[in-house]
Amino acid sequence: MKLSMPLVYAGNPRETADQVAGLEKAGLDTIWVAEPYGFDAPTLMGYLAAKTETVEIGAGILNVYSRTPGALLQTAAGLDNVSGGRAVIGLGASGPQVIEGFHGLPYDKPLGRTREVIELIRMGLRGERLVMDGIHTVPLPADQGLGLGKPLKLLNKPERPVVPLWVAALGDNNVKMTAEVADGWLPFLFHPDKAHGVWGDALAAGAAKRSADLAPLEISAGGMVAIGEDVKGMLDFMRPMYALYIGGMGARGKNFYNELARQYGYEKEAEEIQDLYLSGKKKEAEALVPLEWLEAGNLVGPASYVQERIAAFREAGVTNLSVSPATEDPAATIAQIKEWVS
Repeated sequence: MKLSMPLVYAGNPRETADQVAGLEKAGLDTIWVAEPYGFDAPTLMGYLAAKTETVEIGAGILNVYSRTPGALLQTAAGLDNVSGGRAVIGLGASGPQVIEGFHGLPYDKPLGRTREVIELIRMGLRGERLVMDGIHTVPLPADQGLGLGKPLKLLNKPERPVVPLWVAALGDNNVKMTAEVADGWLPFLFHPDKAHGVWGDALAAGAAKRSADLAPLEISAGGMVAIGEDVKGMLDFMRPMYALYIGGMGARGKNFYNELARQYGYEKEAEEIQDLYLSGKKKEAEALVPLEWLEAGNLVGPASYVQERIAAFREAGVTNLSVSPATEDPAATIAQIKEWVS
């Protein structure tokens, strides 16, 4: 099991990035760089490439709307070059609030777009010319634009002919597609004890169609880490984030995370959290986040309990444990967890 960590993008992410070299020495395998509607991920990933030597640098995630497939190919190839073959590209559809509200683009055909982007990136990394006649039309036909488009291939030789492409997915069809064509899966608010019941069928259906050329699907999931005899109260620090996504990250009837809560069996809580959050009662919404979910999805408690949770994530198929140390010495925590996952 590899060990990874999300880069905190709130505030000034460069301050967190400056700590990654120390985390790398402690045993961190992968750093995930998000961008939602903040600083772009590739800039920070290039910054990290210059400051580290061995850690994988993952985009977690780049949306498939605001950059063309050609631009995503360039990003994958460029980051892989400057990092010496350490790039991991996480892709996803994000959500309508970000895509339509921040980027001003219609949120349509997310699964088809993601599948085509993966195909085009792999095509380009193999040194092939980009050709697609689907949701993406590459090159444009002669009757569009100036009619001068022709198939082109990447100008530079890629560092590697294959860069790992991961997908952030929640819905059944999206998870099925991910298990079929992606190198890895990035779930969110993962509940390892309920994962098989919720995602088992979709993962199995996708795996049945998976190409023999692809390695088995990797999975990255995890949560906060706090190790000690009297640290359970630290879970309360996760309540605002859970409530934000369950209650406020989307509109009624179009909130993927609210649907996820319902799939996990928290239908009543999902409805009440959303009602409260959208009414501006955020603290009340946070109080209703199920403690069971917080305990299962994070690694907070005595060392023996944290090891039990690591085992639960492993049993759920997680190959890359993602941790967020809530400790005074994150590097020491990374080193301790590394011993347990190795």
